[in-house]
Amino acid sequence: MEAQPFHPGELEAQARAGVASRGAGIREFMPAQHRDFFALLPYLFVAGRDAQGWPIATVLAGEAGFVQSPTATELSIAALPSPQDPASDPLQPGAPIGLLGLDFQTRRRNRANGTIAARDDGGLDVTVSQSFGNCAKYIQVRDLVRVAAAPAPIEPLAQLDAAARRLIVSSDTLFVASASGSGLDISHRGGRPGFVRIDADVLTVPDFIGNNYFNTLGNLLLEPRAALLFVDFARGDILQLQGETEIVWDGPELSLLEGSERLWRFRVTRGWRQAGALPLRWSAADPAPTTLATGAWQTRAAA
Repeated sequence: MEAQPFHPGELEAQARAGVASRGAGIREFMPAQHRDFFALLPYLFVAGRDAQGWPIATVLAGEAGFVQSPTATELSIAALPSPQDPASDPLQPGAPIGLLGLDFQTRRRNRANGTIAARDDGGLDVTVSQSFGNCAKYIQVRDLVRVAAAPAPIEPLAQLDAAARRLIVSSDTLFVASASGSGLDISHRGGRPGFVRIDADVLTVPDFIGNNYFNTLGNLLLEPRAALLFVDFARGDILQLQGETEIVWDGPELSLLEGSERLWRFRVTRGWRQAGALPLRWSAADPAPTTLATGAWQTRAAA
């Protein structure tokens, strides 16, 4: 791979943050340990892009081994979103896809981005063009239990309602899907419960210190439209949101949340909720040490 694997948005974000990265861990293929890791997972986080160009995020589930890697540039996924999932139609042959494998029990995560090579009733085949691991920062440890699947109908949301707000303010984890040119990416964000602030239909998310790749913020500089996925780990519910973003690079607001180096806002335009979407449940979180080093939102008056 070229020594410089970053697109112009990522390079601009790195420059604005005053950092630089060689991206040595970003490859055009999956190393053996990544291929083996995906095959151990019973769930997989996925980003697609709908007909209007909006990113959309979802999660697929199956028995461990439902994701296989026939070669270093291929993943075979034996699962599909439900037909009502807004991410279902975007996942078609020739379309870009972003994938995130994350094991909450070991706090390990690997990303694989590429193109859908084939789709049938049993799942997807993906040609991988970008693969890299991420550190374990801000991933809370959770134990996993499988339950009988009992998904409710998907409920569209024109705006955040009380139930959506309750999930967001209690969450210590979210997933963000973003786009750049022809590519897609899905990334994890974590913090203390309530690390996402809600003001009407605008969410404010802190950007804590990470790997200096700036994949997500670099994408948002080029394409402000994004998608969020929240999971109710105790109930198996999911909340999918689409919205437009803006990045706050500096200013006094950053001091309101300990550990935040910058912020980004997400203005909700639409959403979907499905109760019992996943045949999986997780235990209460054991916070990562890096999460415990971050703060909680203060009120402006207190500040």
